[in-house]
Amino acid sequence: MQITREDVRNVAIIAHVDHGKTTLVDELLKQSGVFRDNQEVAERVMDSNDIERERGITILSKNTAVTYKNTKINIIDTPGHADFGGEVERVLKMVNGVILVVDAFEGAMPQTKFVLKKALELDLNVIVCINKIDRPEARPAEVEEEVLELLLELDANEKQLDCPFVYASAKAGIASLSPDEPGTDMQPLFETILKYIPAPTGDPDAGTQILISTIDYNEYVGRIGVGKVDNGTIKLNQDAIIVNHHEPDKYRKVKIGKLYEFEGLNKVEVNEAGIGSIVAISGISDIHIGDTICSPDDPEPIPFQKISEPTIAMHFMVNDSPLAGKEGKFVTSRHLRDRLFRELNTDVSLRVEETDTTESFKVSGRGELHLSVLIENMRREGYEFAVSKAEVIYKEDEKGKKLEPFEIAVIDVPDEFSGTVINMLNQRKGELQGMAPTGNGTTRLEFSIPSRGLIGFRGDFMTATKGNGIINTMFDGYQPYKGDMNYRSQGSLIAFESGESITYGLFNAQERGTLFIGPGEQVYGGMVVGQCGKAEDIEVNVCKKKQLTNTRASGSDDALKLTPPKILSLEQALDFIDTDELLEITPKSIRIRKKILDPTLRMRAKRAMQSN
Repeated sequence: MQITREDVRNVAIIAHVDHGKTTLVDELLKQSGVFRDNQEVAERVMDSNDIERERGITILSKNTAVTYKNTKINIIDTPGHADFGGEVERVLKMVNGVILVVDAFEGAMPQTKFVLKKALELDLNVIVCINKIDRPEARPAEVEEEVLELLLELDANEKQLDCPFVYASAKAGIASLSPDEPGTDMQPLFETILKYIPAPTGDPDAGTQILISTIDYNEYVGRIGVGKVDNGTIKLNQDAIIVNHHEPDKYRKVKIGKLYEFEGLNKVEVNEAGIGSIVAISGISDIHIGDTICSPDDPEPIPFQKISEPTIAMHFMVNDSPLAGKEGKFVTSRHLRDRLFRELNTDVSLRVEETDTTESFKVSGRGELHLSVLIENMRREGYEFAVSKAEVIYKEDEKGKKLEPFEIAVIDVPDEFSGTVINMLNQRKGELQGMAPTGNGTTRLEFSIPSRGLIGFRGDFMTATKGNGIINTMFDGYQPYKGDMNYRSQGSLIAFESGESITYGLFNAQERGTLFIGPGEQVYGGMVVGQCGKAEDIEVNVCKKKQLTNTRASGSDDALKLTPPKILSLEQALDFIDTDELLEITPKSIRIRKKILDPTLRMRAKRAMQSN
């Protein structure tokens, strides 16, 4: 018999990047009394990982729970970036409704559309929270219209179209049901959750059924499966069976070792949990997303959508440069292999494949950001390795025609740069789908573009718009191959001898282009030390010393003026490298190098490529 459990609500917070999801969750936690009055609480307490804090983005979905008027509200904070969309799709299976957070100035953005579409397809109730209403340029009434138009466009049903609107400033910790009356606290949002988000239902007398929607990982207890109890109850030390909707042959007997529920930011051990509870289960070593934990009498898997396939791949390989092994703690192929396969414990959108050499692994992910976050994490942990340029993953249709992944790119730029940006994207095989003014002197452009056209684009885009452009992209399926394109219009400046860079050599080299290094840095033959002003690669000697004779004084070197080098960040370097280059990554340095260091062999390989 189906019953409704009124003392629980399960809700996910979805939004575009930087619209204030995580800050909103912070306030709900604070105002529900999760923290003691004198407790020091970090800002964006849900973003626990260093990179999440530095970049202000959420990468992994997080579970938390607050209690309001004797009702437990399980809240899941989800990522906003398209690269982590795989996380959002699965999390929505655990909840009965979503809070859609929309910035009161920016309005509905592409990622808002992506996550909202998933929620509507699962027939979830929606509460719209228009956030940042205290921004001077806020336009809540227009944004409300935009959201309603978006709901119509996505075929929302009547119940979903009749969604409540809450106006909030997460930073100030206030919410209100009217845009004209500022609230005093978050109570209106709590009340709206209790009123509009349905309580979970299920059959408490049926056999246990829990769909694992996310995986956590802990050094001490290993894999932790997180999911919602759909039917029955789950108890500590209970015998259970694991089955999977997409793997009919899967049938494993397991025992529930430890059972937790969420309270505030902590996991609390419990002896049993009933329908509607979101639980974490540890002690099952080989548990995967999409597995259903059932009681042995009647194991029935719960259907779930398959995880989106990766669209982009790069090779991670052992660093074999002349400076290899000097800065990293973990440098061997075994270290690299163990670390990459360990990442698969928590990141389900990632694929790692062995190649025909033990020194190199093919790593595929959802986008450049997805892979750069992994590279940055490994670098901070002390790994030293090299990576190749990101390349898209092609497919073939039934007729053997080559297909490639496409993206929808939505770009907001100041009006004076719109012509330049359209031109740049046309060169990268992009097609303009729409163009509209957004007010305040900016234009919104919408392009359909092959994913490979966006590789290396962000750096050029930021330079072209003087840092004022905003670009958001979303995967848009596979379409026929659009033909070859050039990634880079300028060549590289390559060092042709090893040693330490010297002011005199750098001074002579800087006339040829833009340098990436300053004096006193270790270089080796075949290392890329700058960007050439022309289309071809040029070799330079940055270790060259001035010949001293009795007519030349060594002191006159002080008069040489060096232009400050352009120091590339990890993303910029990944964007910059060409297909015949590698990025050498160590805990202390990021160096660009040619795959073939020897200039003669490099020329031979280039000629062989051209003759083919």
